[in-house]
Amino acid sequence: MSSFSWLPALKTQYGLEIHPSQIWPFGDGHIHQTFLIESGEKKLILQRFNNSVFKFPDRISHNQSLLIDRINPEDLPYILPLPIPNLAGDLFTVIDGKYFRISPFVAGKCINEIENPHQAYLAAQAFAQFIKAGIHIPASEFQEAIPRFHNLELRYNQLLEALKNTKRDIIGDLKELVEFYLAQKDLVEQYLIWKEKLPLRLTHSDTKINNLIFAEDFSKVNAVIDLDTLMAGYIYYDFGDLVRTVACTEGESSQDWEKIKVDHSKYEALLKGFLEVGKGVFTEEEINSLPFGGLMMTCIMGFRFLADYLNGNIYYAIHYEEQNLHRAKNQMYLLKGLREI
Repeated sequence: MSSFSWLPALKTQYGLEIHPSQIWPFGDGHIHQTFLIESGEKKLILQRFNNSVFKFPDRISHNQSLLIDRINPEDLPYILPLPIPNLAGDLFTVIDGKYFRISPFVAGKCINEIENPHQAYLAAQAFAQFIKAGIHIPASEFQEAIPRFHNLELRYNQLLEALKNTKRDIIGDLKELVEFYLAQKDLVEQYLIWKEKLPLRLTHSDTKINNLIFAEDFSKVNAVIDLDTLMAGYIYYDFGDLVRTVACTEGESSQDWEKIKVDHSKYEALLKGFLEVGKGVFTEEEINSLPFGGLMMTCIMGFRFLADYLNGNIYYAIHYEEQNLHRAKNQMYLLKGLREI
């Protein structure tokens, strides 16, 4: 990437004057290569898109084009930095088989951990506002960016398959975790019931806290970012992923088992933020489904971490052999805490 051999073609397709000295690595994302373009006072975000992780860039382009055409920016109190079309009107520019895109730069602060309930409240409001702003677009018009991404039944069956084929000995901590997660079949059954009851909506589908840009003083949210996973889903997906990543006293890699609990003040702040935005917009059944979201999204990650460990750690990046086992154990403790709410 350091040679910027793709830069002349990129400049032509966007009609921009960009010099290599104006391009800087930016952020700490793990999927796409991201750069900041600085040209005088003008700033843009340039990404080399990873189409080995996101295998259907045409679907992502379709979904984001829908937002560009159908969402009224005035319906949101923050910016959606969607890709800028190139001169041909395309959101992606393909050069030598590699995908690139350019998006507006939004100033502010990204964080990896919520520090207080107020930040949790702002985050919940922001993601709920995203759903609300797109609620008039029929969910059937969105394509699956990642097929069956939040399908709990699928993930349970993948765990069963991994268990059947694993070369690991099912003893000790592994035995305890296998027994625990197999016993979560009731959540799979609840998931199937909610599927029959709830309307599909536009959802962000990856509501990690670092997918927000806050104002420097944390008075508001400046932007919702990382819009590659947007697709049809249930509102409890987005609420539940917030609960999993925000309302836990420890991060998902923590091994301080006794410290892994639900932070009730942050949980209540998330719920308050979602309900305030959704009042009169979300159905009563959607509102009733929100607590299930925390259970389901924690459980689905437990299934996935454990299945990956059984499969030999082939999906999630690890720093040591037992890390996915420990991640699954971490999620077990959180899930136990959420079941007590």
